[in-house]
Amino acid sequence: MMWTKRLVSFAIALTMVVIVLGAYTRLTDAGLGCPDWPGCYGFLQVPQDHHAEIAASRFPERPLEPHKARNEMVHRYFAGTLGLVIAGIFLLSWWQQRKVRLLPTALLLLVVFQAALGMWTVTLNLFPLVVMGHLLGGFTLLTLLWLYRRQLKPDDHATAAVPLRLRRAGTLACAMLVGQIALGGWTSANYAALACVELPFCHSGWTSQLRAAEAFDLHLGHDNYEFGVMSKEARQTIHVSHRLGAILTVLVVGFFAWQLWRFSRNLPASEAQLHKRQAQLVLLLLLLQFCLGVLNIWWLLPLPNAVAHNFVAANLLAATVLARYGLRQQRQVSVTGTASQYLSSDRSPA
Repeated sequence: MMWTKRLVSFAIALTMVVIVLGAYTRLTDAGLGCPDWPGCYGFLQVPQDHHAEIAASRFPERPLEPHKARNEMVHRYFAGTLGLVIAGIFLLSWWQQRKVRLLPTALLLLVVFQAALGMWTVTLNLFPLVVMGHLLGGFTLLTLLWLYRRQLKPDDHATAAVPLRLRRAGTLACAMLVGQIALGGWTSANYAALACVELPFCHSGWTSQLRAAEAFDLHLGHDNYEFGVMSKEARQTIHVSHRLGAILTVLVVGFFAWQLWRFSRNLPASEAQLHKRQAQLVLLLLLLQFCLGVLNIWWLLPLPNAVAHNFVAANLLAATVLARYGLRQQRQVSVTGTASQYLSSDRSPA
């Protein structure tokens, strides 16, 4: 069990690196820095300037740009290593338990699907739905790894019954985050991050220029989606939708964090510490993510800030899901002391 936990911890760190590298690759417009997969212009190593002539003969329609090829290949190297590590986690889990377990199996299947999405990102020339799915897959992978690591840690203490409203708030917060992250991925995949550079929403008269039907259409049939295929108005619609979603997400997730902190405050000190830390972490990441989003607009999408926006979003999702999972884990026991005072205000069944 100790070796499994260490391997999972390493996979978590590696997944964070892959998420950062993936965001950096996308934001430097290097998603097609290698027009083939899994190699790059037919090479398994990063092609250099002296490979330009060979690259041109193999892919004359896409001249070699060494810096973009480097960004893409480094991302693939780390992602491939992560796939091997997760395969190791699956095998180690099976060897220790002599049976197939749900989370290690889900992790293995997800990382295989992520590899397929990475291939389709290239072969379908940055089709937005695939790019968005690849982003969501990476965030989901990080979240499931954290959940598996949590399962490997014994949790012997019993806690007061959790109010139904708190569990519902946590479920809604998780769903809201997934939707907002998907909308952020759609914004990035359609090159709409700078469609509006004014605050708080967009330029004067933006409400009359909304194009929801075009903004959320798949736009099938294009040969290449690099730099986007939508109109300016459609991109503005996506961008404004993401901003409005951000406000709603702050309210929903912030409410859950506040309710979780309030619940932990009424538990015995030995049992309250974990929930209180989780509530504080969710709130901190939420506020940081909102600030990074505002700064993306104010500073016109600086690369370090935009990469951090992706990284914090992934960790915010993981932290929120872990907090909600912790509530599901609580055993239903009789309530005493101050916890009963909190529960008495909740008329919903626990």
